[in-house]
Amino acid sequence: MINVVSCIDGSPGAFAVCDAGAWASQRMATPLQLLHVLDKSESPARTDLSGSLGVDSREHLLDELVELDAKRNKLALEHGKLMLEAAKNRAAEKGAQDITTLQRHSSLLESILELQDDTRLLIMGRLGESHAGQAMAVGSQLESVIRAVHKPILITLDQFAAPSNFMIAFDGRSVTQNVLDTLIASPLLQGLPCHLVAVNNTSLDRGPELQAAADKLTGARFAVSCTVLQGEVQAELQAYQQEHGIDLMVMGAYGHSRIRRLFLGSNTTDMVSASTIPLIIVR
Repeated sequence: MINVVSCIDGSPGAFAVCDAGAWASQRMATPLQLLHVLDKSESPARTDLSGSLGVDSREHLLDELVELDAKRNKLALEHGKLMLEAAKNRAAEKGAQDITTLQRHSSLLESILELQDDTRLLIMGRLGESHAGQAMAVGSQLESVIRAVHKPILITLDQFAAPSNFMIAFDGRSVTQNVLDTLIASPLLQGLPCHLVAVNNTSLDRGPELQAAADKLTGARFAVSCTVLQGEVQAELQAYQQEHGIDLMVMGAYGHSRIRRLFLGSNTTDMVSASTIPLIIVR
């Protein structure tokens, strides 16, 4: 079964992930799956004390450590189930109807990749539990997921409200064409005003490409307005978003080589980190 998948954890932003999932599942007429992963990489490593303990105390303490591990794992499992139950109730209150929950014990990325073929839209919070309260941070696993997953990813902040409009960050790359094709094929943003915005920080004329993209969206019954800005990409997009009251941004992911990104950075990472509104990232 194809699902909208919302990744639930214990961070303050989990409510927003849940709310976004409820909204998206209704817009797309697609079941909502709430996913919680007991990440193996976050489990405390067992300490081997066998070489430092006295003969009399070694066996007793090792038994206690094994028992403590078992209790910790059981508590984490129960806590996750409670979070999923609370998320399911909240999603139902927000109007979602076909809701399932899934708890897995693996790495988050591994779980998402295994579910990818049955995922229509993935929803994650920008901050995980370990980054709660860090306004400009990006969750430690989010960038890895964006790079690896080939499904659209909706990234939420601390709160989520149904958008009344959206903007597309357009740069003419092939991935931007994927953005257009993804939007046209999905009912998620149908009927919402679309702002198609290009930032030109080179001598290239983006006008014809932008108009061709606008025509493509208009042909799919989107109401589109086009704008070409001059300057630094992140600053200009944020200024436009604030000036026009944009609720949601859609952009392509990581268009340059890994080596180029290493030295020059990435507009995708910069926007995810600095954005004050939810983003949809398309590979």
